[in-house]
Amino acid sequence: MLQVSYIRNNKEEVVAGLKKRAWNDDRIKVLDQVIKVDDLRKEQKTELDQLFATVNTLSGKIGMLFKEGKREEAEAQKAEVSAVKERSKVIEEALKQTEHQLTELLYTIPNVPDAKVPAGASEDDNEVFQDWVKDMPNLPENALPHWDLMEKYNLVDFKMGVKITGAGFPLFRGKGAKLQRALINFFIDEAEAAGYEEIIPPLLVNEASGIGTGSLPDKEGQMYHAEKDNLYLIPTAEVPITNMYRGDILDPSVFPIKLSGFTPCFRREAGSYGSDVKGLNRVHQFDKIEIVQIQHPDHSMDTLGEMLEHVKMLLDKLELPYRILTLCGGDLTFASSLTYDFEVFSAAQEKWLEVSSVSNFKTFQSNRMKLRYKDANGKKHLAHTLNGSALALARIFAALLENNQTEDGIRIPEALRNYTRFDYIK
Repeated sequence: MLQVSYIRNNKEEVVAGLKKRAWNDDRIKVLDQVIKVDDLRKEQKTELDQLFATVNTLSGKIGMLFKEGKREEAEAQKAEVSAVKERSKVIEEALKQTEHQLTELLYTIPNVPDAKVPAGASEDDNEVFQDWVKDMPNLPENALPHWDLMEKYNLVDFKMGVKITGAGFPLFRGKGAKLQRALINFFIDEAEAAGYEEIIPPLLVNEASGIGTGSLPDKEGQMYHAEKDNLYLIPTAEVPITNMYRGDILDPSVFPIKLSGFTPCFRREAGSYGSDVKGLNRVHQFDKIEIVQIQHPDHSMDTLGEMLEHVKMLLDKLELPYRILTLCGGDLTFASSLTYDFEVFSAAQEKWLEVSSVSNFKTFQSNRMKLRYKDANGKKHLAHTLNGSALALARIFAALLENNQTEDGIRIPEALRNYTRFDYIK
C-alpha cells in the first residue's frame, strides 16, 4: 500500500508509474480522491484534538470552581463539557469512517513500478532481460507433450484427480511422485545452502495476512475462501512467510532475513481451454518452493540480483533452457515494483513456460504490514520485502519430461539422481 505522504510528495512519479501499468486518466483520478479524503481526515483529527484539549481544560476548571464554592459556574462548565464530549463522539465516529474510506481507496492503488519497468498493457509488452544462448534439446521424431508422456509412463493421473476433487487437481503416482519429491528436496537443499532458513507454514491464512502481502482484497477472485472460518488457502508460501514479521519493529542488524518454504499452492486460475491450460500448464493445486527476503532499503536491489542468480543456478543444474523477462507495467502483480519472470522452453510444445517470478515489493507490503526497523537514532522506517519462486514445480516437471525424452525413456538430470535414485523413467 502506498503511503499518502508519498502520493502527495511524488504525485507526478506516481501518475507516470500508473500510466506504465496502462491506467487511463479516469482511473488515475483516485489519487486526487485520496488527497481530498486525507485532507478531511486531517481536519477531523485536528478538530477532535482541540475538543479533547477543551474537555481537559474545562475539567480542570470545574474542580477549582467547586473548591472556590462557585457551584453555579461549575455546573455551567459541566454542561459545556458534556456538549463538547457529545460533539467529540460525533467527530470521532466521522473520523473512523473517513479513515476507513481512505484505506479502501489506498487498497485500489497498485505499487509504483520501478524505473527499470517498461510501459505496457499485457505480457506481449514484456522485455527480454536475458535470452537463452545455448542449444535447444534435440528430441526424437516421435516426441510427445508432457500430458501424453505422463499417461504413457503412468506418472500423473488427471482422471483420478477429477474423480477425487475436480479438474486441475493432478494426482502424482509411482515414479512421478518420486520425481516430484526429488525436485522439492533438491530445491529446499539448495535454498538452505544459500543461507535460507526453512519454514513449514500453515496452508490457511487469516484476512490480515492476505491484506498484508496484497493478496486481499482479491480483485481477480483467485483465492479459495473457507467462508465459515474466514480463512484463505494460500496462493503461495510468500503470504504466510512474509507475515511472520507483520507488525514487528526490527533491529537493522538482523538484515537480511532469508526464509524459504515448500508448500502446496491453491489458485482458481480461471482461463480458456486449449494447449495453454492442458496437462500441468495451468492447475488449481501445485507445489512450489518460495524464497523470501526482508532487507534494508539500501540493499534490496542488490538482493534482487542475488535472488535472480539463485534461480538461474537451479535451472542450470536442471539443464533446462530458460530466458528471463522484465515484466512490463501492465503485467506486474498488484504489489510488485519490479519483477523478473523465468521461462523454460518446453521443447515438445515448442513454447516458453513461466516457472518463476522474482520480485521486489519495496515498501508496498511492509506498509500494509507495518513491518519496520529502527535506525541508529531510533527513528522508524519501512523495510523492503522480496520474494521469488525457486521453483514452481508443475511446469518444471512438465519441461523435464518433454526435454529429456529419448528413445530409451525419460532421462533424469544428474543433479536429481541422488534424490530420485533412478537415472531413467522407462
